[in-house]
Amino acid sequence: MARDGEAPLSGLGSSGTIHVTLIEKDIGSFYAVVHDHNERLGMNFWNNFGNLIWWFLWVFVFVAYLFALFAIIGDLFRDRKLSGWWKAVWIVFLIFVPFLTALIYLIARGNGMAERGAKEAAAVQRDTDAYIRTVAGTKSPTDEIAHASELLKAGTITQAEFDQIKAKALAS
Repeated sequence: MARDGEAPLSGLGSSGTIHVTLIEKDIGSFYAVVHDHNERLGMNFWNNFGNLIWWFLWVFVFVAYLFALFAIIGDLFRDRKLSGWWKAVWIVFLIFVPFLTALIYLIARGNGMAERGAKEAAAVQRDTDAYIRTVAGTKSPTDEIAHASELLKAGTITQAEFDQIKAKALAS
């Protein structure tokens, strides 16, 4: 059998309240289990709004650091001018002195990093445009009108639809 109760005490916990649980050991003899009120509710950390703000700030900083770290590693392997030994040195320093190395890398090689990123984006865009041109195929207005004429003869489209396709092809 257990009996619960709360007792206000100054200097204990953030709320100044403890929780006492009396548990019957034998008939007539009890022992007490004392808990801080906030521990009992599982609110040691989350009850303070300032702690919550700090927690979110540090999570944001850590995620931003991870983004920068992966951008640096990606840039290291993208750089054709930097020798393999220098890449290894940068990686070793990123492992053992991560924040300072990342800061130095971004300051010292940030412009080159941006240029390599822009070149990579331009190459990807050029490749994508070339692929789209090969898949979509470019027809001349004459080809489009000839194809529409075949569809008209087959009865797939009406004369009005043929006129629309013809006008659209001649407009482009």
